[in-house]
Amino acid sequence: MNKIFPFLCLLSVLASCNRQYKIEGSSSINRLDGKLLFLKMLRQGGEWTAVDSAEILHGMFAMKGRMDTVLFASLFMNDEQIMPLVVENGHIKVSIAYDKMKAGGTPMNDALYEFIEKKSDFDRKIEELETKEARMMLDGVDQREIYEEINKESEELTRASVEYVKKFMSDNYETILGPHVFILLCNSLPYPVLTPQIDDILKDAPYAFKNHRLVKEFTHKAKENMLLLEEHQRMQEYHK
Repeated sequence: MNKIFPFLCLLSVLASCNRQYKIEGSSSINRLDGKLLFLKMLRQGGEWTAVDSAEILHGMFAMKGRMDTVLFASLFMNDEQIMPLVVENGHIKVSIAYDKMKAGGTPMNDALYEFIEKKSDFDRKIEELETKEARMMLDGVDQREIYEEINKESEELTRASVEYVKKFMSDNYETILGPHVFILLCNSLPYPVLTPQIDDILKDAPYAFKNHRLVKEFTHKAKENMLLLEEHQRMQEYHK
């Protein structure tokens, strides 16, 4: 038994060493040719640290290396964050274009960019309602009819978007995607604050998710901001 245990440990170490990532990317943006891309991960303290790099030559670039664990990272050009991706075992394919950026070929990256595309599609459809409203006004449609139709579509799209986000988060509370996608969503806000959607995500989240460093940092700052907003509102009411 004493001889078997060290052998099993050795197998475990060898298995972890065999995990490799390979990133192959293409860029259709001519001005990026000859530029250096950095693969960075977020360290404790909020600093992005480079773990790999590659030069874009004739619209192509590649990186590869060994890994001990799955990492959530981002591609950078100098200090400009370009796109997120998951560094995991396998062949990761990246595409950089003016209108779309995507990573895929591995399970986590496929899931991440499916989510990004669907969430963006919901956002785009909601934004297009303003154009539809303006077009209906030019066509002479009754104001009440316009309000009812646009309001109904807006509510339906918003509800579908919220439900989609909640399901994705619920499915990924315990994966690397959960806390990092949560932060991507929160970064779309002007400043950290607890919206009803964020409250709903946190309400049903397990302890490990709530205790993740990034999630804790956001919720702590958001609660501080909520107290400041409440105090500001009280002061306004007092001076009325």
